[in-house]
Amino acid sequence: MTNHILQIPLSDRWRIYHRLQELKINSSCPPDGSLRVQVNNLLEAILIRSTVMQLLGSRQELLEWLERCWHYRD
Repeated sequence: MTNHILQIPLSDRWRIYHRLQELKINSSCPPDGSLRVQVNNLLEAILIRSTVMQLLGSRQELLEWLERCWHYRD
């Protein structure tokens, strides 16, 4: 288990926090304005990254991520 503090713009923090709650990922928004996320495994790390990218990523970053996913092979 690893705790991380994400530097998220305040305007997007609550949307990301609520989405992480929907995904059952332990997170909190303390009074200092940060978003704290507990990462327990690789799947949670991927879901957190995906959630943040969906809201904050540029169109180009999202396209590149999608391309990498399509070309991924075990």
